[in-house]
Amino acid sequence: MLEDEWLKLRFKAGNRDALRRIYEKYRDRLLTLAMALLNDSHAAEDVLHDVFVTFAQSANGFGLRGSLKGYLATCVANRAKDRLRGRKRRPDSLDAEVDTACDSDGPAARILSTEQSQRVSAALAQLPHEQREAVALHLNAAMTFRQIARHQGISVSTAKGRYRYGLQKLRSILNGRLEP
Repeated sequence: MLEDEWLKLRFKAGNRDALRRIYEKYRDRLLTLAMALLNDSHAAEDVLHDVFVTFAQSANGFGLRGSLKGYLATCVANRAKDRLRGRKRRPDSLDAEVDTACDSDGPAARILSTEQSQRVSAALAQLPHEQREAVALHLNAAMTFRQIARHQGISVSTAKGRYRYGLQKLRSILNGRLEP
C-alpha cells in the first residue's frame, strides 16, 4: 500500500521506472483477470497492453486517490467489457472465436498450463457475463462487493448474489470433473 502511494507520486512526476514497476507488480494479476473475463489469451494480453498504454499516456493529469490495484482492475474489466460488446456487434470476426489453447511462452501459458485450469477457464466462460465478472473481480482483483457493485452499477446485495450464483454454477459445471 505504501509502495503504491510512492509509485503513484513518481508516476505522476513522469518517472518511467515507476510505470515499469507498476506494470511488473500488477501484470500477472491483471492478465489473470482479463483471461477470466474474456477466455481468450490473445485478447487478454491486448486488453492489458491497451490499459497500460492509456495509463502511461495519463501521467500528466493523473490524480488517483484510491487503490492503484483497484483502479487498474476496473480499467481491465471495463476494457474487457468493451471487447465483449465488440464481439457481439461483429459475430463473424476472428475475435468471436473462444481461444482456450495456451501459448508456448509468456504469462498466458502459465495461466492455462494445466488441464485443471483449462477446465476452470471453460467453466467460467459458460457463466453469464455479470456473474463471471463478479467472480473474477472478487477472486482475481480482490475487489470488495461494494467496489464490484459500484463498478457494475448495482446494489451490494445484487453483487453478492451474482458472486454466489456464479460460484454455484461453477460447482455444478465442474461437479465430479475436477480433482483437488
